[in-house]
Amino acid sequence: MDGGQGTARREGAGGLSLSGRGGLSLTALVTRYCAFAALATLVNLGVQRVILLGGHAAPVFAAAIGVGTIAGLVTKYVLDKHWIFFDRARGAKAHGAKFGRYAFFGLFTTAIFWGSETVFWLAGRTDAWREAGAVLGLAVGYVVKYRLDRKFVFAPVPAGDSV
Repeated sequence: MDGGQGTARREGAGGLSLSGRGGLSLTALVTRYCAFAALATLVNLGVQRVILLGGHAAPVFAAAIGVGTIAGLVTKYVLDKHWIFFDRARGAKAHGAKFGRYAFFGLFTTAIFWGSETVFWLAGRTDAWREAGAVLGLAVGYVVKYRLDRKFVFAPVPAGDSV
């Protein structure tokens, strides 16, 4: 049992806890998480491409990265909340607190993503280089993000505690 709360705890590869995750197998969890990460990445890069139609000057580039990141973040939060962590919290207060933590921990992974994307852009100065850096940064960032979210954002609430 897990922490005396009556919740069965299963451990997957590498000690990955699968408790409270809707009964998903490790394979299903990884597949779903990767698909959602890919979808959020496509949203992010799609928004960037639209903004970059306005040129590649530094302010346009910064706007593209910022707005694309926000679009990807919101997409990923909604998908993770409902279909990865099966979070049932409702109401503005619960959503605000969780999204605040989700976004805060996203700062660390966003730094990985932005750093990688910018280094690749500076190295190649083409959309292909920029997007390769973005994909690499997002892939590394999403692995880190899952672990942070599981522990600090969507951690199971002990019985009797309010969300």
